[in-house]
Amino acid sequence: MTIHLEIVTRENWEEALKLEVDREQLNFVPSVAVSIAKVYIKPDGENVEYIPFAIYDDQKMVGFIMHAYEKHTTNSYWINGFLIGKQFQGKGYGKLAFAEMIKWIVNKFQQCNEIRLTVHKDNKLAMNLYKLYGFNPTGDYFGEEAVWYYNVQR
Repeated sequence: MTIHLEIVTRENWEEALKLEVDREQLNFVPSVAVSIAKVYIKPDGENVEYIPFAIYDDQKMVGFIMHAYEKHTTNSYWINGFLIGKQFQGKGYGKLAFAEMIKWIVNKFQQCNEIRLTVHKDNKLAMNLYKLYGFNPTGDYFGEEAVWYYNVQR
């Protein structure tokens, strides 16, 4: 497996829109279309920048993940919209892609000392993955999603 992230562009956005999760997971993650729409709508405010990524294994798109951040902060670096296409789940792509996203954020933003994400209260598989990488719940919620954080070690 050769996992890498590529920004979603006019060349690959249509392929990204085809990524889907199983029916049981639909409440756990927004569709790729909703995530990409956030780039332009900016629902979290004008200061938040969004970078949507396609997750590839060599040349095959297997998933999607998005980074949202506020430039002049140390703790407003978010991972969201993370999904692996249903036909690619259970093969280790999620672990590798998640690690790649963390590494990308840490390398790109030297001022970042905390990465955050939200996870649906019933998404036990995702919680296990996030715990594996050192994320912990903050105790805060956005609707049915718990906020988790990771302290960046430099």
